[in-house]
Amino acid sequence: PAEGAAGGTSRSGDGGEGAWGDGLIARRVDEKGGGPDPYAVVPSRPAGSSSAALMPLAYDGNLRSRLDALRELVGLSRTRLDTGTLAEAGRVLDEAAARRRLSGQHTVVAIAGATGSGKSQLFNTLAGVTISETGVRRPTTAAPIACSWSDGAASLLDRLGIPGRLRRRPIQHPDSESPLRGLVLIDLPDHDSAAVQHREQVDRILRLVDAVIWVVDPEKYADAVLHERYLRPMAGHAEVTFVVLNQVDRLPGEAAEQVLDDLRRLLDEDGIALGEHGEPGATVLSLSALTGEGIGELRESLGQFVAERQAPARRIAADVDAAARDLRPVYVTGRRTGLSEEAREEFADRLADAVGATAAGEAAERAWLRNANRACGTPWLRLWRWYHDRREPATGRLSLRTQEDEEATARQRVEQAVRTVSERASAGLPAPWAQAMREAAVRGAQGLPEALDELAGRTGLPPGRPPRPGWWPVAVLAQASMTLLQVVGGLWLLGQIIGFVPPNLGVPVLLMLAGIIGGPLIEWSCRVAARGPARRYGHEAERLLREAAAGCGRAMVLDPLAAELLRYREVREQYGRVTGVGAAAR
Repeated sequence: PAEGAAGGTSRSGDGGEGAWGDGLIARRVDEKGGGPDPYAVVPSRPAGSSSAALMPLAYDGNLRSRLDALRELVGLSRTRLDTGTLAEAGRVLDEAAARRRLSGQHTVVAIAGATGSGKSQLFNTLAGVTISETGVRRPTTAAPIACSWSDGAASLLDRLGIPGRLRRRPIQHPDSESPLRGLVLIDLPDHDSAAVQHREQVDRILRLVDAVIWVVDPEKYADAVLHERYLRPMAGHAEVTFVVLNQVDRLPGEAAEQVLDDLRRLLDEDGIALGEHGEPGATVLSLSALTGEGIGELRESLGQFVAERQAPARRIAADVDAAARDLRPVYVTGRRTGLSEEAREEFADRLADAVGATAAGEAAERAWLRNANRACGTPWLRLWRWYHDRREPATGRLSLRTQEDEEATARQRVEQAVRTVSERASAGLPAPWAQAMREAAVRGAQGLPEALDELAGRTGLPPGRPPRPGWWPVAVLAQASMTLLQVVGGLWLLGQIIGFVPPNLGVPVLLMLAGIIGGPLIEWSCRVAARGPARRYGHEAERLLREAAAGCGRAMVLDPLAAELLRYREVREQYGRVTGVGAAAR
C-alpha cells in the first residue's frame, strides 16, 4: 500500500507476503533509531516458494467427529429450536471450517488487557522493537497491530481484518532460527476502553484467535469487568490462555508473590484450571515488560506453545465445549424420558372406553344369550316375548338425545386421553422437545373421534354368524320334542272329550306334564349352558373393538409421538458425541 511504501525501503533479502506496512509509528521509530527499517513493505512471494507450501490446519479424528456431530445436531434441531439458540453452535462450526482452511503452521495469539496494564509494552518487548505505540495518553492502542515471526500469515490476518499497514515483522532472528517461529502476535485495544468501537474490536478478535495472553497489573488484576466479562466465560479455554502479572517491578519485597497467589485464587474462583505441576490449564506468570524480568520465561513458554502447533485445535475444541454447555438445557434434563408401556395401555383403555368397547361386549353377550333363548326356549314363552316387544312404546326422541350426549362424552374422553398421553410422553423432555411432542399429539388427534366412531360402527361384533356350540341342535330337538309331547297329550285329551278316542286320562296327562315341565327345564338348562359361550362371544367382540381402537390411536397419535421421541433420542445421541461422552450422555 502507499502508506507502507512511503515510510521505508523494502528489504530484498527478507521475503514476505501480503502488505506488511510501516505506518506512522514505524516512521517515528525510524526517525529516532536510524538503521535498517524493520517495518518496510515486503513483496509477496511468488508461487512455488515456502509460503505457497504452507499446510492447512488439520484436526485430529476426535475433534473432527465432534464437529461432525455438532453439525448434525444443528441440522436435526433447526425445526425444533429457534435460530438464536443455535447461533453460537453455528458460529463455532463456521469458524472451525474457516480456521481449518488456513495455515496450520502458525499460532495466532492476542495480547489483551485493561488500560495502563502495559500490554503494548509487553508486545514491543517480545518483538524486540517498538511496534505498538505506548504512552500516557489513553487509550494508546486504537486498532489491533500484528507481528508475525514467519511467512504465510497473511490469510490469518485477513480473517482478523487487520490491514497491511498494521502488520509488522521482528528482526532479532532470521525466520529459521527464531524460537517463536510460527507465532502471530496481536496487540489489541484496551478491553475497558471508553471508545465503544475499541471494545467491539477486542470482542470480535478474541473470538477468532488461537490463544490469548491476558496482561494484568497489580492495581486492576481483580477488576470485576475482566473476570466477569472475559475470564469467567472463557474458563473452558484455559489451555489456550496465558495470564501474566505485569509491572512486578513496582511491588516491593514479597508483595509480587502475594499478588500472584491472590491472582491464582481469583482465577480458580473463575473456574479456570491452572497449568501447574504439568497439568493442562492456563499459564500464569509474573514479569516486568519494562525491566525484562520474567520475559525469558514467557518467551520459553510461548515458544513451546507455538512449537506444539496444537493451539488452533484446542481453541476449536474449547469452543465446541462451550457451545455444548450452552445447549445442554435444550437437550438434557437428567430425567428419564419416553413413553412407558403402562401409558400406552392406559391410552388404549381410554380409547376403548370412548368407543364403548365394554358396552359392545356386553351387548354381544346379551345378543348371544337372546339367540340361545329364542332357539332353545319354549314356543309359548317366545310368543309372550314377541307380544311384549310389540307393546313397548316408541322412545326415538329420547334415544336420539341420549345418543348425542354419548357422542359428546366420547369426544371428551378421546381429547382427555390424547392430552394425558402427550403429557406423559413429554415428561422429562427439555421444553422445546416437550412442546414438539404436544403439538404432534394435537396434530395426530385431529379426526380421531370421527375415525373411532366409524370404527365402532363396523367393528361392533365379530364377523359372520355367531358360533353355536355342539349341544345347541340337541337342545333345540329336545325342546321341539317337549312341545310335541304337549301337543300330542292335548290332542289325546281332546279326542277323549269328544268321544273320538277311548277314555284313558293317565297317558295323555303324563305326556302333557312331561312337555310342560320338560320345556322350561330344557330352557333353563340351555340358559345356564349358554353363559360360557355368550361370555366368550362378548369378550371377543370387546377385544376386536379394543384392538381396532388401539390400532387407530397408535397410528394417529402414538406413532407420531414415537417419531418425535426417536428424533429427540437421535439429537441426544449426537449431543453426547459433541460432548465427547457418547452413549454415556443418553
